[in-house]
Amino acid sequence: MTQNALPGPPAPVDTQEEQERSQQPSQNPLQEVHGAWMERAWRMGVTASSFFCLCLLSQITAMWVLYMLNGYGAFPAAHKVLDLMQYLLSPLEYNSVEEEMSWALQRDLWRMETLRPLLVTIFLGFVILAIGILYCLKMLTPVGCPPFLDDRRQSVSRQPSFTYSEWTDAKQDLFDMDSVPETPVFDCSMDLRTEADPTTLTVKSVGLQERRGSNVSLTLDMCAPGSTEPYGALLSPREQSAQEYLQNASNLLQAAQLQSRALDDTALQTEFYETPMNFVDPKEYNFPGVVRKNRYKTILPNTHSRVCLKATDQEEEFLSTYINANYMRGYGGQEKAYIATQGPTVNTVSDFWRMVWQERSPIIVMITNIEEKNEKCTEYWPEHTVIHEGIEITVNQVIQADDYSLRIFSLKCEGEERSLRQYWYTSWPDQKTPDKAPPLLELVQEVEEVRQRALPGSGPVIVHCSAGIGRTGCFIATTLLCMQLRNEGVVDILKTTCQLRLDRGGMIQTAEQYQFVHHVLSLYEKQLSCPSEE
Repeated sequence: MTQNALPGPPAPVDTQEEQERSQQPSQNPLQEVHGAWMERAWRMGVTASSFFCLCLLSQITAMWVLYMLNGYGAFPAAHKVLDLMQYLLSPLEYNSVEEEMSWALQRDLWRMETLRPLLVTIFLGFVILAIGILYCLKMLTPVGCPPFLDDRRQSVSRQPSFTYSEWTDAKQDLFDMDSVPETPVFDCSMDLRTEADPTTLTVKSVGLQERRGSNVSLTLDMCAPGSTEPYGALLSPREQSAQEYLQNASNLLQAAQLQSRALDDTALQTEFYETPMNFVDPKEYNFPGVVRKNRYKTILPNTHSRVCLKATDQEEEFLSTYINANYMRGYGGQEKAYIATQGPTVNTVSDFWRMVWQERSPIIVMITNIEEKNEKCTEYWPEHTVIHEGIEITVNQVIQADDYSLRIFSLKCEGEERSLRQYWYTSWPDQKTPDKAPPLLELVQEVEEVRQRALPGSGPVIVHCSAGIGRTGCFIATTLLCMQLRNEGVVDILKTTCQLRLDRGGMIQTAEQYQFVHHVLSLYEKQLSCPSEE
């Protein structure tokens, strides 16, 4: 099926907050700065007024309490405070010549009774005013240096949430490596435009704006290149450069190099940001109703590899065939070895099961929780039995493991019955990495073993998280690289990442996840080398 070329990628949104921000109209940077200062000044004024009122209230309350401590009752003390306030506000005004005390006598009596309370309250008032002034000055001071008006939002990797295993004992049990040294931290202040080591890359270097990655909030240069097919057709020089990079980038690592490479966070971050994300321009899917079938409006399937469902409605043929999913190549370039897709929404549960049946998939790998601050995936399976689009789905068995649960389904449609296994991995937080790699490595190996034993004619393994690019990309990449390491004794993590992004934009979503893939492969290499060392 021939697809249209796709221009530059969008800024994908992976949280509800980011979706809401993306729907707001853009403003001029000068207006944004002016509005921020106006808001800060307004807040400072309100805060200053609050502190001033608090200062007065504290002094009045303190004098009242001190008068009561000197033997006055509550009401007489209040009366004394009011008299004192009147005296302070108008000390020289006397309206009657019949007053028994002169101004000097009143002043002496006031001094004897209120000198100490007055000093205490004045001191307390100065303390509160000083705190208020410091707080207001802090509010006026910007939190950070304002960005240049022409600067684009660029990606920043978060601190890795996973920890590294110690490498001192080659014969220790690889799946008991819980005690770990200090977690490495990416230096986010480094110049991301630094070119990668030319001895490790086989491609021509390209500018940062042409091929930079994505951060936690998935903000991306809107002018960066998108996915296109066929490659090289109607591409701008910038897009052509990105496609050439994805097709040719390579950094082959020997087994012995994996450990040191996994620990070199600076090189890995540079390599990650040098790799184009290859997102799709949302304008390419400007069809009525399509937006309701996407969990995130800017994370879309690349057209040349997208899964097309069989049409069910001739009046809206495209809409009935659309699902946010892509075929992914496997080890050695195997076509349609996997399907990477988004977590089903309420509107796409039926489409998801249509895809499962149409593609004859034997396995589903789900790497997300139902909710993580907000909904990440709809619970698309039944408790017992349900029917979607003529497909009867029945849960036959549920097996609970330490880090995942396994559901075994039976699917029936038009007299045919099939078996389906769903692995639900719940120990991987959104946009982060698992705290430990061995459980994920075990799951990768088990899924691959089950796939190898699948019936002849079985289709691709379906893998999804929430958006279908971050955790999904890590799982598929780990599977392919484990095969390569086992069969060839070397791995090319950069090339595999580029291959995945050619099929679906944004695969392996953050620099932290990219480093985690290196960590998992290093563990796997150690596991393979243990028998030979013994």
